[in-house]
Amino acid sequence: MRFRNRAQAGRLLGEKLVPLAGQKPVVVGLPRGGVPVAAEIARRLGAQLDVILVRKVGVPRRAELAAGAVGEDGVTVRNVAVLQGMGLSWEDDLRDQVAKERAEVRRRAGVLRRGRTRIDLLGRTVIIVDDGIATGSTVVAAIRVVRGLGARRVVLAVPVAPADTLQRMGELADEVVCLHAPVRFVAVGQWFEDFRQVSDDEVRVLLASGEPDA
Repeated sequence: MRFRNRAQAGRLLGEKLVPLAGQKPVVVGLPRGGVPVAAEIARRLGAQLDVILVRKVGVPRRAELAAGAVGEDGVTVRNVAVLQGMGLSWEDDLRDQVAKERAEVRRRAGVLRRGRTRIDLLGRTVIIVDDGIATGSTVVAAIRVVRGLGARRVVLAVPVAPADTLQRMGELADEVVCLHAPVRFVAVGQWFEDFRQVSDDEVRVLLASGEPDA
């Protein structure tokens, strides 16, 4: 199963999530690639749309391998298996990288929201959306952020993720909705025909289109 692009994946996920519309959920996308998916879901459900800011902390010289992640409100997630396997210390070996990614979380929050107030999640059903999951570190960080902001129910929605990762996510989220869970998984991009990079400007336009008076 391959998706034409993120928008198509979002429309397909939106159909699966229609039963949640009555709960008046907030849909939050992980920038940047998760936002086009989230925008389609929010449109289908008539829901509010926002972003949740998290950043992967990559292993030195192997940036694609997540040693953990950081998120808004000081959230930290450590991938203990990777850290131990690579013989790395989060506090010592990754200190500079962690500081850099925390700064990027703050920068992106200002750039992407640009004066918009973060939507209050207290007591709400929150649908966390990304364009796919690999190791899951950033998604775990996102779940912790929205839990910390008082979400009543957390639903994770993604087009594609490895089967074993989904099982772990099911222990953290109240519900997980995934369209495709391949056993053999290399990268999220392999499951999209169009996986071009999403820009900050595109994210801002999508967020503006999700505002009630847009």
